[in-house]
Amino acid sequence: MIDYSVTGYNIMLEPVCTLDGHQETVWCVAWNPSGTLLASSSSDKTIRIWGQEGDHWVCKSVLMEGHQRTIRSVAWSPCGNYLASASFDATTGIWSRKEGEFECIATLEGHENEVKSVAWAPSGSLLATCSRDKSVWIWEVTEDEEYECASVLSSHTQDVKYVTWHPTKEMLASCSYDDTIKLYKEEIDDWTCCNTLQSHQSTVWKVCFDKTGSRLLSCGDDKTLKIWQEYPPGNPEGVVTVGSDSAWKCVCTLSGYFNRTVYNVDWCHTSGLIATAGGDDAICVFREEECSDKNQPSFSLVTTVAKAHLQDVNCVAWNPKTPGLLASCSDDRHIKLWQITGL
Repeated sequence: MIDYSVTGYNIMLEPVCTLDGHQETVWCVAWNPSGTLLASSSSDKTIRIWGQEGDHWVCKSVLMEGHQRTIRSVAWSPCGNYLASASFDATTGIWSRKEGEFECIATLEGHENEVKSVAWAPSGSLLATCSRDKSVWIWEVTEDEEYECASVLSSHTQDVKYVTWHPTKEMLASCSYDDTIKLYKEEIDDWTCCNTLQSHQSTVWKVCFDKTGSRLLSCGDDKTLKIWQEYPPGNPEGVVTVGSDSAWKCVCTLSGYFNRTVYNVDWCHTSGLIATAGGDDAICVFREEECSDKNQPSFSLVTTVAKAHLQDVNCVAWNPKTPGLLASCSDDRHIKLWQITGL
């Protein structure tokens, strides 16, 4: 464990435990809404569910036979009773959790090849998936647990890496190998792309909103983080908007902190801290400076674990309820839990 204690902060990322069990690369970790369970997905075609027993974290369930290839992403429904899984076998699995047991109740088909990411809307009534086939699909969830395709969006020109929903609105963001971020909303009876954000110089690997939804965070192959600010129509700053759509402007670029690609970021909704994962095997944590101007915000690196994993760190996820508890996973097959101290 290495603490750089930069910029006057005395914040440290302390290791809590290492969770072993996956036989190949672990691609994704995701907390359930109550923060009591952690789901992980792997190239070994399994999903593992981890929970705490006393002072120890243990594997509660292993979900098998849902997919034929790598499971790239998992996401919990807002109610915590369903888990969605996106796989390189071109399908998305829906798992129902009842009395602690998981059952695959649906397999969503339609993408031409690898599904890279899956995300639930805050209402729980919509699901989004994205794929190497350059498309984003939006699925409607019916009361009888049926999943129907509501829209196929082909706004990107390359492999779509990630999808995420606005925390309170039914607005979707996606990012792609085409170096762009797209925002979508429903108009009349169909979904349309309402904004294209361009600033990254290479593949955008992930996007996530802050807790208010008025900011967006992105990371990319260009070894940068970018903060995007929303400017609604009639904004006092005078940023030009079109129709009823907000404008989104890149107001901060964090560069020089990473030696390799930044694969993943997570913006903590309880502390405001940003964690990053990348090809340099490190985890970095950033915090916005006090009295920062929202139109020209300043963020500082507060701590780094240089060798957080033995190989690429693929995903980081802040626990939604326990302040400062962070999960990470890696090509090295390990999942690690970390605790921020010194806040």
